[in-house]
Amino acid sequence: MPKPRKRPTIRDLAEAAGTSVSTVSFVLNGTWQKHRTNPETAERVLALAAKLGYQANQRARALRLGRSSLAGMIIPHHRNRFFAGLVENFESEARARGLVPIVVSTQRNPEIERQVAAKLVMQEVELLVVAGVENPSDINRLCHNKGVRCVNVDLPGPDAFSVVTDNFGGARDLTRRLLEGLEPTARAIFLGGREHEYATDRRIEGFLAGMREAGRTAGEADIVRCGYSPVAAHDALSKLLNDTGSPPLAMLVNSITAFEGFATFWRDRPDLAGNVRVACFDWDPFAACLPVKTIMLRQDVENLIKVCFSCFDGEEDRAGEISVVPPRLIIDGLGPEYE
Repeated sequence: MPKPRKRPTIRDLAEAAGTSVSTVSFVLNGTWQKHRTNPETAERVLALAAKLGYQANQRARALRLGRSSLAGMIIPHHRNRFFAGLVENFESEARARGLVPIVVSTQRNPEIERQVAAKLVMQEVELLVVAGVENPSDINRLCHNKGVRCVNVDLPGPDAFSVVTDNFGGARDLTRRLLEGLEPTARAIFLGGREHEYATDRRIEGFLAGMREAGRTAGEADIVRCGYSPVAAHDALSKLLNDTGSPPLAMLVNSITAFEGFATFWRDRPDLAGNVRVACFDWDPFAACLPVKTIMLRQDVENLIKVCFSCFDGEEDRAGEISVVPPRLIIDGLGPEYE
C-alpha cells in the first residue's frame, strides 16, 4: 500500500520558488506589495502553491496573526426559510470579509446551545451570531469574557447587541388584513410560540392591537401558545375543536413550522378547516398552493444579517441595544407579491 503523500510545507514552497520563507509568507497573506516583493516572485509563489496543493496550517496561522478567520453562527434548525435565509446571508457576509463560516443547529436545546457556544469560542471564532436562542445572556457573557464579538438575532438579550424583526408591527399588519371583511362575530385566534418569549410576546401584542383596531376582543383562550412544532400545533387545533365543537374562522400563526401543523390539520379535517382564513408570521411560497385563504409575512433576512455585520465592522460596544428591522415582503395567496 503506497504511503500517503506528505503535505508540502511553507519551507518546501520557498525552496521550490527559490526565495525565502518570509517572502512566501508575505505573498500568501497578501502583504507582499507592502514589503516590496517583486510581482514576478509573487506570481511564481502563487502558481507553485496551486501546483503543489499547498494549504496553510490554519491553527498556526491563527497563532501567528492573532486571528482564526472563523465566523460562528448558532441557529435552532435549518427547517424553515427564515433560518435558512439567515444562514445563507451570514455565510455570504462572512466570506466577503475573508472569514470561514461555521453554522451549528441546536434544536432549541439550551444545554446544546451552551456546549456549542463554548466549543466555538474554544476554536477562537472571531465573531458569533446567536440566532433564535431564547435566553442568550450566558452565551453573550462567555463571548465577552473571551473577547469574541457577539450579536443576537431574532431573540434579544441585555448583554450583547441584538437585531430583531418588527414583531409588533408585522403582527398588527397581518391581523388587520386577516380581519378585513370578516364577520364581527367570527372568532380569531393566535397560534404558536412559547410563554415569556420576546418574539411571541411582541407578536401577540401586535395581534391584540389589530383586534382592538377592528373593534374586537380576544380572550385568554384565543391565545394558544403551543410551541413551534407541527405536531404541537396540530394537537392544539384538535383540542380546540374538541373543546368548542368548531374551529375559529381566522388565525394568526406564529411560525411556518406551526403553520405545517395547521396544514396537516386541514388535511385531516378539510370539512372544518377549509373555511379558515390564515395569516402566518413567516413565509414559504408553497403555502400559497393550499386552497385556503393565506396571508404570509417575509422577514428581511438580508438586512437582519447586514445589521449584524455593521456592528461587527464597527468599534463601538453596543451591548443592550436592539435594532428593529421592518419585515420586507408580504405574500398574499390571492394576489401578487409586493414590497
